[in-house]
Amino acid sequence: MRIILISDTHGFLNPKLNKYFKDCDEIWHAGDIGSKEVVEELEAIKPTRIVFGNIDNHEIQLMTEKELIWEIDGLKFAMTHIAGKPGKYYREGGDFFKNSNADVFICGHSHILLVQFDKFLNGLWLNPGACGNKGFHKISTFLRFEIKGGKIENMEAIELGPRSIKF
Repeated sequence: MRIILISDTHGFLNPKLNKYFKDCDEIWHAGDIGSKEVVEELEAIKPTRIVFGNIDNHEIQLMTEKELIWEIDGLKFAMTHIAGKPGKYYREGGDFFKNSNADVFICGHSHILLVQFDKFLNGLWLNPGACGNKGFHKISTFLRFEIKGGKIENMEAIELGPRSIKF
């Protein structure tokens, strides 16, 4: 199974993502979607797993979840928008991850791409950075990987280039 993991679109779905979407099986969005149109567009492209973030309004919250836990091929995933980073967890997101018994922990919010083994949670921590046009990040990023035989393989951190400024 091929996965595209994005976050922090803030209402802007970068058209450069389209070439990556066509080759994936699922799209995962780790929050701060920014508009219901982004949710609808992603859902029209491929099956999705989406959590809402702190900028997402009530309408988006009704379309998505705050936290998700699921399993693929024996590998358990937990996703929420705000969780901190390995060793420095925000209370709510950190508690969710600790109680999830997951193998892979996914969050967004920081706009900083991070792939790291978390010793405390004993699992892989994934934050795809940000691929929207709002925030302090200068380069738009996301993650692409495969799930095979209960393992993550072929992990790639992909840069889409400078953050698009939309006025």
